Amino acid sequence: MFFTIAFIVMATVMFYAFNVLTMNNSAEYTKRYAASSAEVLSAHIAKEIDVISIAAKSDDVMTWLADEFNEEKKEHAFIVLSSIVSQLYSYNLYIGIASSLNEYRVESGATAADIKPVAVLNANEPADVWFFNTVTSEKDYLISVNIDHLMQRKRVWLDYRIEHDGITLGVICTGLEFSHVAGELFSKYESNNMRGLIINKSGDIYMDSSLMKDNEFLHGEYIEAFGEVFSDPVMIDAVKTHQKEMDGYWRSSGDPELIRLSSGEHRFMTIAPIGLTDWSVIILSRSTTLSDTMYFLPVMIIVLILLVAFAILSSVTSYHILFKPLRKLEDSLSQLNEHSADGIYGAERDDELGHLSNTIQDLFNKANIDPLTGLYNRRFMDSNMERVMRLLSRSDGILSVLMLDIDFFKRFNDTYGHDEGDRCLQAVSNALSHSVLRVNDLVVRYGGEEFTVILPNTDKDGACFFAEKLLHSIRDLKILHEKNDAADFVTISIGVTTGKVGFNHDLSMFLKQADTALYTSKETGRNKYSYVDF
Repeated sequence: MFFTIAFIVMATVMFYAFNVLTMNNSAEYTKRYAASSAEVLSAHIAKEIDVISIAAKSDDVMTWLADEFNEEKKEHAFIVLSSIVSQLYSYNLYIGIASSLNEYRVESGATAADIKPVAVLNANEPADVWFFNTVTSEKDYLISVNIDHLMQRKRVWLDYRIEHDGITLGVICTGLEFSHVAGELFSKYESNNMRGLIINKSGDIYMDSSLMKDNEFLHGEYIEAFGEVFSDPVMIDAVKTHQKEMDGYWRSSGDPELIRLSSGEHRFMTIAPIGLTDWSVIILSRSTTLSDTMYFLPVMIIVLILLVAFAILSSVTSYHILFKPLRKLEDSLSQLNEHSADGIYGAERDDELGHLSNTIQDLFNKANIDPLTGLYNRRFMDSNMERVMRLLSRSDGILSVLMLDIDFFKRFNDTYGHDEGDRCLQAVSNALSHSVLRVNDLVVRYGGEEFTVILPNTDKDGACFFAEKLLHSIRDLKILHEKNDAADFVTISIGVTTGKVGFNHDLSMFLKQADTALYTSKETGRNKYSYVDF
């Protein structure tokens, strides 16, 4: 009888716990999906704004808009615009000029001679409302969804006002392909358990995951009001409250707001603002049903019994013998991958964990450490810097990269022999590694007599100061080098570059600029550093 009661109690607890867990997971997934969709669309728009604002603030573009029919000024403006077009998602843009109301279209592959008026903007034409709304708006740009009447495509539009000294010269406009954006945001909502929406400040539904196969929605002039599609008063009140909090465009994609619904087909609704717009993501979610819970109940009971038995028999010993040492090993491996650890935990042990630790250390060294100098190699730099570049791009950080070369090292080898050459490399490597003080800085043997120093979050002044420090450190070694045209002892030449890390940057771009600067140092006498902006 006791075991029967205990079994019933355990089954009831498990059923309740699983039901609660299902509800909580459903709520959490709803919030995550809303936040993810908001961030994806905001990132797309942010990229287009960054690119198109360059054209809007270009002196050449503004000069042309102020003197539209001057061919020379148009030529200069075209150079800027063609560069901008190549970076845009749609590879084309529109320009409306305030003084003449002429509309121009600039496409990838066009020439300056192709830039001619394609239409005259008319305030009474619905197709031209983008221009006049932007001109009269207090915002720098407007976001909307509409049909590209020239291309016959539905797009997410970005209209950016061009001003000079408080005078509106025109509007520059580009668009993201609507069907692609909708698919990227909502392709994961293929099941009936979730429904995703994008609404504007007025409550109009711009995107709806339930209509992803509807051609009119993807390509036509579909638009519906939220209150016409949904009748639940809780949902409608939540949307209205959310919209009242809006003051212009959202500065960023903030935390999603979760609303529990007591009726209807959906159990949860999450609203998340989309940064840089007055739009919001709405995710509707169903919770798991009772039948789903009952389906998993027998399996859960068996698993529970096995887990309890295992916990009673082995939890204490397994923790001290296995899990605690493995946790320490895991922590030391994480630090080792970030070049900030003194060694791997357990290397001094004389058991299986000790053998594992030493094997991992040996494999890591062979894969990532240059055997002659003890510095990290290019393989480690490439794999480690992928993570660093992502972190810097997200935090708007800067990166400085130094490329170093021992001056006339081939002559040194020819004069003193390769054994002395190796000792020279080791001495220079030791001086470089001792010059680096911060844990996130990285010194790499790039190849042969060439080295690389990576300095995250170091500005130009700091990088140049560090380069000068390295020059003195190597000179102070006083390693005799009779064949060095720059001095009587071993010296180095350095190339330095510094720049802000963007989302589309990779380390190779910085290395290329640093190598260009290094070439300048070699061509101008060596035993010095040269700087090139990234």
